[in-house]
Amino acid sequence: MSWRILVINPGSTSTKIAVFDDETEIFKVNISHPLEEIQKYSRVIEQFSFRKEVIMKELEKAGISKESLRAVVGRGGLLRPIPSGTYSVTEGMLEDLRAEVQGEHASNLGAMIAQTIAGELKIPAYIVDPVVMDEMEEIARITGLPMIRRRSILHALNQKKVARQAARDIGKPYEELNLIVVHMGGGISVGAHKKGKVVDVNNALNGDGPFAPERAGSLPAADLVDLCFSGQYSKPEIKKMLAGKGGIVAHLGTNDMRAVEEKIKNGDRKAALILEAMAYNVAKWVGAMATVLEGKVDGIVLTGGLAYYRDFVDLVKARCQFIASFYIYPGEDEMRALLEGALRVLRGEEKARIYENEIQEERS
Repeated sequence: MSWRILVINPGSTSTKIAVFDDETEIFKVNISHPLEEIQKYSRVIEQFSFRKEVIMKELEKAGISKESLRAVVGRGGLLRPIPSGTYSVTEGMLEDLRAEVQGEHASNLGAMIAQTIAGELKIPAYIVDPVVMDEMEEIARITGLPMIRRRSILHALNQKKVARQAARDIGKPYEELNLIVVHMGGGISVGAHKKGKVVDVNNALNGDGPFAPERAGSLPAADLVDLCFSGQYSKPEIKKMLAGKGGIVAHLGTNDMRAVEEKIKNGDRKAALILEAMAYNVAKWVGAMATVLEGKVDGIVLTGGLAYYRDFVDLVKARCQFIASFYIYPGEDEMRALLEGALRVLRGEEKARIYENEIQEERS
């Protein structure tokens, strides 16, 4: 049986859509939304109808009948913490997205648009591995202050996708392997995948782990406190330093790694040192995750945009190759990751999870 699936991935100023016949991509487009159009709406959720209409017009323009679709899958938004997997879109999920229980983000629209289109056609709607996916072991959450607990915020879609890809290349089921997966983009997440679950990972969004092109990563706590109370910066400014203006941006004034490479080629010793320091940080966190897995590591997986830069990858490998073999999958393909999650359910390879059931388990 063939499955024609619409994939929807809303971003802050764009919406990516693609249509697949099984694994074959037959259409894709990245719809840019002009800033003046986005600014008409005071809240992201108010963009729902506008974005849905744009998607339907693009499908019509491409000659793809909505009646030919067999399922719709959207990017998962800022829901309550839930385990990995493919989830049927339910009313409880939509309620939490409308209430913005974990915050406002364009990805919150993914499930909402998917369900509306699917509901009209009486076909299934899904989300896959949202950014709030949480499989951390309890011991990994505990810090030295009881009022602060470590959180699982990672590049879940791509981490899970490349982990399964590495498992296929190794020749064993993902659920039988221990892998360290490093997504290296504007932020960097380093996850310990133990027998199919991400049991520990840094919070790649706002202040934990390696520094990255746009993230400050972990910082000496007392120095950060002094900076916060120096009177020189507001709370929003400090938060922007942690995510957005930290890391390579703070040191070198750019998040464009091509520009950094050019600086290094032209003999910029500072740029070379900062790049090596970022690789050093990544390697140190890989080593930390190796201890989480008690040294039983079947592979180290590098992915994301930085995996295209061979010099950077080589710097990481030089410090970690004693741990395990490396598997390199540059870039990311969130659209295909969403597709594959839906296909696993539609083909009966796994069951769709129910959001309400999973968050009840998390609360108990």
